[in-house]
Amino acid sequence: MSSRTFGNEEHLPRVPVPTLADSCRHFLEWSAPLLTAEQRAETEAAVESFLAPEGGAHEWQAALERYDARPDVPSWLEDFWDHRYLGRRDPIAINANYFFLFGESDEDQVTRAARLVSASVDYKLRLDEETIPPAVQRGRPLSMAQQRFLFATARIPGAVQDTARAPYSAEHPGPATERHIIVFYRDTPFRVDVVAPDGRPYDREDIGDALRTIMKTGTFTDDRRSAPGHLTTMRRADWAAARESLLADEANAAALTEVESALFCLCLEDLAPEGTKQACDQLLHGDSGNRWFDKSFSLIVFADGTAGINVEHCGLDGTTILSFLDTILGEEPGERATASGQPLISPVEFTLDEDLRRTAGEAADAFAAFAAATATETVSFRDFGADTAKSLGMSPDAFAQLAYQLAHRRAKGLTGATYESIATRQFRHGRTEAMRVVTPEIFTFVSTMDDPTSDQDTRRDAFRAAAAAHVARAKECQAGDAPEQHLWELDRIARRDGATESHPLYHSPGWQVMRDDYLSTSSAPSANVEFFGFGSTSPQCIGVAYVLLADRLNIYLSTPTHVADQMHTFAAELGRALRELVDLLG
Repeated sequence: MSSRTFGNEEHLPRVPVPTLADSCRHFLEWSAPLLTAEQRAETEAAVESFLAPEGGAHEWQAALERYDARPDVPSWLEDFWDHRYLGRRDPIAINANYFFLFGESDEDQVTRAARLVSASVDYKLRLDEETIPPAVQRGRPLSMAQQRFLFATARIPGAVQDTARAPYSAEHPGPATERHIIVFYRDTPFRVDVVAPDGRPYDREDIGDALRTIMKTGTFTDDRRSAPGHLTTMRRADWAAARESLLADEANAAALTEVESALFCLCLEDLAPEGTKQACDQLLHGDSGNRWFDKSFSLIVFADGTAGINVEHCGLDGTTILSFLDTILGEEPGERATASGQPLISPVEFTLDEDLRRTAGEAADAFAAFAAATATETVSFRDFGADTAKSLGMSPDAFAQLAYQLAHRRAKGLTGATYESIATRQFRHGRTEAMRVVTPEIFTFVSTMDDPTSDQDTRRDAFRAAAAAHVARAKECQAGDAPEQHLWELDRIARRDGATESHPLYHSPGWQVMRDDYLSTSSAPSANVEFFGFGSTSPQCIGVAYVLLADRLNIYLSTPTHVADQMHTFAAELGRALRELVDLLG
């Protein structure tokens, strides 16, 4: 196993291409518990048609296998991921970007910001040198390909599909050569050089002095509603049109290049959050004029030193960001020669005409309304953690997921489609697999728990059976043996080959119901972060972002405001469910 950051990538196994038979079988199994008998029959008929010789699926599968066999293609999912993330047309802020809230610190705003910037720059330089140790799981190296999208990367809006400006590409080969970051303060961007022309980074104290200079003597926008950062909250095609208007002006085009090529963004806030929930909400959306949601990541530091990060999802999954954060928050940078003197500071000046000012102001208002229409809650359980579940002979993730199912049934009176993200970084260019949590065993479990005629032994057996089924399905997903992304990609191949509409399978009750989330869940365990969060994914969905550590479980919930009462009931029921399940196994 190579010790160089990217030294193992070419030797990792490829993500296996599922067979048609396996994906269709899994699809029927996964969707069945959510369907009526009539819906199951209709879905089975659609699958039979799909697999028929004249159904087209075999041709699409053959095309996928040919694509996977190409020497320049590291994974059959390569094009899928571009479409899934860069193809979405709705706003990415709240809908796609996610955040982490860091642990507490006694540092003031500038001191903490300078420390985070300095540590991030050190990580970048070590990445260039390939001295960041490759991630390892159970003795096996994991893909580090996503680390190439951390720095000097930005999502670029497009009329039909977005693109990514990133190093290690044909257009921008090799490690990023940029030396600056963008600092946002009071909705105004400033360029700050954090690496000297000779390649040495500026030290933490000099970076801090540069930040103080900006905050004390900078010239700030006189109309915060027309700040260009608001434009990044728009629907992607609308933002692409606005960006074209910016590019028509030479000075604005240069300003765009400064922002989009920057190593990353630092957002300094005037606000001191009134508690954890407000800090999380501000990290999810905040003042959109003081953000550039298209950047790979933005460090955000509040007036009292509270800090976190907002991440653009197209090239970066949570596991990659956690690895980065565990390094910059948990380790002291190594010895490295630094440049002396205060870094160069220069304002990044956009000049918006009347139409663009109006567009930015309308975007600001629309995004503020969208944020206000998103209800959130933070819940923390200090009497339950991974160690609790393990001591009871249970998988910690299965325990948490079953508690979510029980709480959801009690809060909403039904068991609905549930998504869980499963990491697959043991494969070359591996990212995640889509797991659908609900199994027949889960239906039995939640029904048994609230059946007054069931005794404790019956409930315990149902709990353990549901947990075992959950673990088995998660292992299948980790191995790349899951149906949804495979079937989705086959539909895309059919469309590219000229099909004017999707096969009936994609209109079947099974496909529609299985993917209509009531719960969207994802786990991000790290002792260096307090909370993790993202927006909900459908009108009735509760987003469940959880940090499950040895001694605690912290959860950020999000949902549209019209179902906020159900989310708050879910939170209350979750506490009850956890206590009940611990007692059941205790």
